[in-house]
Amino acid sequence: MPMRFLDEMDITGKRLVIRVDYNVPMNGSEITDDTRIAASLPTLELALSKGASLVLCSHLGKAKGAPDPKFSLAPAAKRLSELLGRPVAFAPDCIGPEVEAMAAALKPGEVLLLENLRFHPGESKGDPEFAKALSKMGEVYVNDAFGTAHRPHASVSGLPAEMAACCGGLLLKREWEFLGKALENPVRPYVAVTGGAKVSSKLAVLEHLLGKVDELIIGGAMANTFLKAQGLEVGKSLVEDDLLDEARRIIEIAAQKGVRIALPVDFVVSLDAGKPLNEMTASATVDAKAIPKDAMALDIGPASVQLFGKSLAAAKTVVWNGPMGAFENPHFAAGTMGVAKILAGLDAVTVIGGGDTDAAVHASGLSDKMSFISTGGGASLEFMEGKELPAFKALRECGK
Repeated sequence: MPMRFLDEMDITGKRLVIRVDYNVPMNGSEITDDTRIAASLPTLELALSKGASLVLCSHLGKAKGAPDPKFSLAPAAKRLSELLGRPVAFAPDCIGPEVEAMAAALKPGEVLLLENLRFHPGESKGDPEFAKALSKMGEVYVNDAFGTAHRPHASVSGLPAEMAACCGGLLLKREWEFLGKALENPVRPYVAVTGGAKVSSKLAVLEHLLGKVDELIIGGAMANTFLKAQGLEVGKSLVEDDLLDEARRIIEIAAQKGVRIALPVDFVVSLDAGKPLNEMTASATVDAKAIPKDAMALDIGPASVQLFGKSLAAAKTVVWNGPMGAFENPHFAAGTMGVAKILAGLDAVTVIGGGDTDAAVHASGLSDKMSFISTGGGASLEFMEGKELPAFKALRECGK
């Protein structure tokens, strides 16, 4: 069945249960980044403009199936009220008679945010009874939480089956359109840029992309594994020795498919291996073939940025997932920021794959120059592997 989205539904005067992603970074009771809350506004404002009443549900943090004050969503309700410019009521729980009564009392245009879903073990376990209890809060289910789309939790995959009607929100629609189009019908040349620490977390992504892209750029610490697989010395750099054969296999598959792989040709290294990352400093920039045995590669160097820039110059579609180095430390941020600057200047569809890459692009100040920044780290990775995400499957099957 085709998936429906909020702008295709008749929701006038209806009570919506909207799964949002308000898993925001906190410092005590203070929200330090409200990007995810702000990202939900188009969906909420469209629903409110149709005279709907809204019951919002989300998780926050790693609550382990029991109430924990430090993971309360109360600060999110306060911040959402400020962003929406209208009151947002807050429920003391997410299920139960008291909460059902609060939801039932909502008038058109009113908003209620439920307490953290993960205060109940049934959420993470995908418990059908928990999903049934949540379904009592409204008439139409809307999923606008791409960040959890890969998790078969009750509010993601169980709840839609309990509702008479369901659809994706506007944020989910944008993820579907940009990630789907970039992967299934890209304007070519199509280049994927991948980085981050581990090959193991991106192995399935790399294999899937080899059947799609014209060129694959590999940076970050995962490049070390590919270089060592080709016989190069990588010193004390992070390497997955058990994946050297897999790295060689990916290089072979790329050659068979005519996909060029671009690897770094130089690195910024540190002699501070063993120290915490925030205390490490840059010692030198060295050729990829000349990493000292006591050095640790922590960023791609300027020649690599230039090389990757040449690969990207003609690209018409670029998907980027994974930073080029340990950008959290300013000594090792230049490579990631350099790639962000290149992408920002392209006449191309540029899709940023969430997580650390999202944080890096925002830190570069160039986020408004990208075509699309995914709100889901793990979800965007699984989508890029070609997997059907539980959220999308549930929305398609709803109402059968």
